[in-house]
Amino acid sequence: MPNLFAFPPDSDPFPDALSRAGDAANHAAARHVFAEYQARRAPHTLRRHAGDLALLAEFLGAVGAPVGDLLHKPDAWRGITWGLVSAWVAWMLQRGYAVTTVNARLSTVKLYAKLAAQAGALTPEAYALIRTVSGYTHAEIAHVDAARAAADLPTRMGSKKAESIVLTLSQVKALKRQPDTPQGRRDALLVCLMFDHGLRVGEIARLEVGAISLDVKTLTFYRPKVDAVQTHALTPSTMRAARAYLENDAPAEGRLLRASLKSGQLTKTGMNERAITKRLNTLAKRIGVTGVSAHDGRHTWATRAARNHTDLFALQEAGGWNSLEMPRRYVEKHRIANAGVVLDDDEL
Repeated sequence: MPNLFAFPPDSDPFPDALSRAGDAANHAAARHVFAEYQARRAPHTLRRHAGDLALLAEFLGAVGAPVGDLLHKPDAWRGITWGLVSAWVAWMLQRGYAVTTVNARLSTVKLYAKLAAQAGALTPEAYALIRTVSGYTHAEIAHVDAARAAADLPTRMGSKKAESIVLTLSQVKALKRQPDTPQGRRDALLVCLMFDHGLRVGEIARLEVGAISLDVKTLTFYRPKVDAVQTHALTPSTMRAARAYLENDAPAEGRLLRASLKSGQLTKTGMNERAITKRLNTLAKRIGVTGVSAHDGRHTWATRAARNHTDLFALQEAGGWNSLEMPRRYVEKHRIANAGVVLDDDEL
């Protein structure tokens, strides 16, 4: 008797059901693609994304193409083209935004365009063309800024500096010499974490009291950018500053660095990123250096390491970089160009 329920060898018994299930899964994923991506990102990253996309929305509104919520709604991306994105880049340059800032904001837009394409709000063709809108290389930045300067256009809108500040060893030592007060002991430790260990300001702000072990002389902390926990051996300066602060001023638990009042008294709350940056700037002004940011501490640390011939891979590991690109910049910048060149006769 033939099997009435048998299917031909090459047939699919449930093509319609599978297709419907796949479509439903795609629609569900599309609704949540932005939210799922953002759930994996740090608050400061999302704040930057919000600012970048708000600027794109401002431009689109100015040219008569208002949009919805680009940060949360994939459908708001419908109709955005590579031509609009390219015009937005030119608009930012005209308004005087730093080229590095333009590059960073363009990267954000490409990222969300990719998510919008995954959600079906942008066609694959539209997204592919948006990807072709390129930023500017390091060599091109100088040419762009020169052209803007010649046209009397600003080139540094915003607070980001064109060049980081590298403090001298004597200046770093001066920053470490703080008064023997609760605030001074905290400040000394803050300076050491930046200039002796190259921690990012966000990494410092999230440090807990237990991050430092005086017994084994180590600092253990989390680097969100590379999603890794690192342990650093404390430098002698950091060890002295940590011992003084932990034994006299640190709370029993919670954030390591406590905020302070104008009177100099420490509070029970931890220092946030803005407070840390402001405090370093204040301390630097006292030794005669203006315009110092929290990143300058990390920049100075990496520069000192490169000058002292730190191995490229060791610098990458200690600095918490995903690739060798950034540490290579420090090493190459301080390499002696004619090292290893041998001449026949140095008396000629």
